[in-house]
Amino acid sequence: MKKALLAVTLGSLLAGATGCHRNTRENAADKAERAGDKMEDAADEAKDNAKDAMETAGDKIEDATDK
Repeated sequence: MKKALLAVTLGSLLAGATGCHRNTRENAADKAERAGDKMEDAADEAKDNAKDAMETAGDKIEDATDK
């Protein structure tokens, strides 16, 4: 989650610091898009990690109650 917030912050700073030159705007747009992709990837990874942790906890509870 920290990586996602960092990506948003850096993307915002990059977008705000750019001038009006066409290449600069396109470069900023590309960087913002990449930052968005990284945020999405980080969110997916966090979701997968949470799911894995829940499954592991569920397995441990099952094991404990089976004994």
